[in-house]
Amino acid sequence: MTPAHYTGYFGELVCSNSLRASSLTNAVGLLKEEMRRFNSLIMMAADATEVPAGGALAVDREEFARYITRSIKEHPLIQIINDEAKGLPQEKPQIVATGPLTSESLSETLEQITGTGRLYFFDAAAPIVTYESIDMNKAFFASRYNKGGDDYLNCPMNEEEYNRFLNELAGGEVYMGKAFDKELFFEGCMPVEELARRGKDTIRYGPLKPVGITCPRTGKQPYAVVQLRKDNKEGTLYNMVGFQTRLKHPEQKRIFRLIPGLENAEFVRCGAMHRNTFINAPTLLKPTLELIREEGVFMAGQITGVEGYVESTASGIIAGLNALCWLKNRNPLLFPPEMAMGALINYITTADPGNFQPMNVNFGLFPPLKEKAPKKKKRELYARRSLEKLAEFQSEYPDILALQE
Repeated sequence: MTPAHYTGYFGELVCSNSLRASSLTNAVGLLKEEMRRFNSLIMMAADATEVPAGGALAVDREEFARYITRSIKEHPLIQIINDEAKGLPQEKPQIVATGPLTSESLSETLEQITGTGRLYFFDAAAPIVTYESIDMNKAFFASRYNKGGDDYLNCPMNEEEYNRFLNELAGGEVYMGKAFDKELFFEGCMPVEELARRGKDTIRYGPLKPVGITCPRTGKQPYAVVQLRKDNKEGTLYNMVGFQTRLKHPEQKRIFRLIPGLENAEFVRCGAMHRNTFINAPTLLKPTLELIREEGVFMAGQITGVEGYVESTASGIIAGLNALCWLKNRNPLLFPPEMAMGALINYITTADPGNFQPMNVNFGLFPPLKEKAPKKKKRELYARRSLEKLAEFQSEYPDILALQE
């Protein structure tokens, strides 16, 4: 176990329960569709345990992890060894996918192999509260711009309530353990109290953005709004969207109960801070995710410098298939950069090594289109081109891809 984990399940989600946007016109939605076409276990688990979340794919946190654990434990060709990996084994090929909070001993081994100092940033998880503890006289269900179902629970704030909350949040006492020797936050997962310190309206234009929300009691747009999303199918648990935090647990309860509707909130899980270790991929990895300096050793997951559940999983597919090619003495699989999977891996292996930071998949990583088009149409063209390239790619390697079954 690590400080970020609570259960013994494989695939436990230590941060949000959302795998983000579903639409093919969103890069991460496109990435998920590509993964489905590679028979991704993680996507099977996500689709089987989905909970309502508007235009996003969110999952029942425990059922999702349980599905993955059961699938792996029941697989006849998988042997599970419950032990700490303090170094790399002799057998090859091997895939190193240690995720967040790689142990000190294994980190030191990787540092020796790569010959570089470790890079890391801090990631943070949002709190989870019980539905029955939310005051529904103040909170209400709605989706932004009425898009999708009323899947989000909204806690509206007027200007006075917002200002009070902002002041307390910005001045809240944070945890600084011995691991937090240098504050390096990923912009896409910034602790909410850090955002609050950047200025009065920063979180009102970020996680507390009221645009597109109408309060049913006033008929007007709130000054600010806190959104919560289902964390399980039963709807008994809700997580606070965008509220990843490193506030001390008593401070979280005190400050977040200033939010209208959450005055008596029962926190079943407080937000937590953890360190994510990642290597300098542009100098260390081939496009196959094999280490340049260590033949037969492949890297996958957040340690490669991809950011996000879906991106980490996609890197596992690429590393897994190329480890299979290595084992079969076949030429490696080079994923086309026009595909979401290929664009992501192309970025982490060719980015500026002097300023390398974790990256979510986005259309800015894709090769530009030949034709000019409006933004919405352009996204449709990216998606179409990507899936066409995927079909071509899979048709070129039918025997290798069939082996993944």
